[in-house]
Amino acid sequence: MFKKMWMAGIAVFCALAFSFPMQSSAHANTHTVQKGESIYEIAMKYGVSAKQVEAMNNKSNADIYPGEQLKLPVVAGESEKDLLSRLVEAEAKGESYAGKVAVATVVLNRVESDQFPDSLYGVIHDGYQFSPVLNGTIHQPAGEESKRAVEEALAYQGYDRGSIFFYNPDKAQSSYLSSQEVTTVIGNHVFLR
Repeated sequence: MFKKMWMAGIAVFCALAFSFPMQSSAHANTHTVQKGESIYEIAMKYGVSAKQVEAMNNKSNADIYPGEQLKLPVVAGESEKDLLSRLVEAEAKGESYAGKVAVATVVLNRVESDQFPDSLYGVIHDGYQFSPVLNGTIHQPAGEESKRAVEEALAYQGYDRGSIFFYNPDKAQSSYLSSQEVTTVIGNHVFLR
């Protein structure tokens, strides 16, 4: 009798454990404003900057209203920072520091966009988006400059021009990308939204 109950308990645990999808800690967040909350309190709750929450939501001041949906910055764990740093290293090797920050920012913007997966891992491994994933160079370690660029991009969320694409027109051609709005050009990369 005890063995049957134990087995049933294990089966229930397994069913529950595997019914919830595993997610990376670095994913897009939103917060629904409750009555009496302030941007400062919301930022403190999620461990982000109040100014960054304002910037991500195009707020010129701290006015918020109950029921309003606020976008929150991506918060990345160490393994996600390492993954993003390795992507930046492989994608922007030979580019300026600003170019590396911009590449990291594109990935973070994609996490926030409804057009892409909502985690760093999901965005980076989304189909044929990034050649370093396809050719294996993403497995090489990142340099210190790429790591610093990722830290700056994480701190800079909400202050950029919303780029969700980049490419080097000397190495790739795309009629789709050429139809998108150019936000900036840094080094050999064109950034677009």
